Amino acid sequence: MLEGSLFVLCIIGGILLLGIIFVANAIRIVAEYQRLVVFRLGRCIGTKGPGLIFLFPFIDRGVKVDLREQVREIPHQTSITKDNAPISIDFLWYYKVLDPSQSVLQVGNFESAAAGIAATTLRAVIGGIPLDDVLSEREHINTMLRTRLDEVTERWGVKVTNVEIREILPPRDVQDAMNRQMSAERIRRAVVTESTGTREAAINVAEGEKQSAILKAEGQKQASILQAQGEREAQYLRAEGYAAALEKIYGAAQSVDQKTMTLQYFETLKAMGMSPSTKYIFPMEFTSMLDNFLGKK
Repeated sequence: MLEGSLFVLCIIGGILLLGIIFVANAIRIVAEYQRLVVFRLGRCIGTKGPGLIFLFPFIDRGVKVDLREQVREIPHQTSITKDNAPISIDFLWYYKVLDPSQSVLQVGNFESAAAGIAATTLRAVIGGIPLDDVLSEREHINTMLRTRLDEVTERWGVKVTNVEIREILPPRDVQDAMNRQMSAERIRRAVVTESTGTREAAINVAEGEKQSAILKAEGQKQASILQAQGEREAQYLRAEGYAAALEKIYGAAQSVDQKTMTLQYFETLKAMGMSPSTKYIFPMEFTSMLDNFLGKK
């Protein structure tokens, strides 16, 4: 009886173990950013997911495919430019799986194949561009690499979204020549900037002197005008004063009679006679003035 019970327990345990293995192989959980390409007896039956997926153990086989955008690095590759200059370039390329089934069915190892295509495409693109253009037209090279890679990976259900060259290392002699060229260019720019500054300073000084001369001449002009106007007004005032004085003199002369004039004449003669020098004055009209003074006719 004991041996029979142990045998039954072993059978039950084996059945439970087989059930656990069956369930573990039959149930798959697929994330939102993944898809499961299912093969049944070696034949692709489509893509499933996301969520809980049931597979028949030993009959179905699932291959997970990541749908997120991925980035891969292509290490430094030595390429020969169109003018036979060796140059080392590394770059990054970004891709995204659009068709999970094709990415599994059309290529055995997608990433390895894409890396090889990227390296050969880089050499082909660089081989048709001169060294100077390689160094100056990086964006154009990125576009050419992306276009050619996308043409190849499109049949694999993969879209190349972007290509970015990370570093370009020209030969040592080319680097030295570039450094000398940049140094000469900086010196040239400094000389040009200095000469431009000197010219602008001279122009500013000349312009300032011009404006100063204009303002000075304008000031002298205004001063001359104001001076002339002042002199004219002063002359007008002097003339008006003379006219007023003459009018007063004329008015006073109109009121002076002959006797007053005779007395004024005598006062003048008296003042002349007070001089220390000896004088003899005989006015010709002396008798007539006496007659006028005495009132004789």
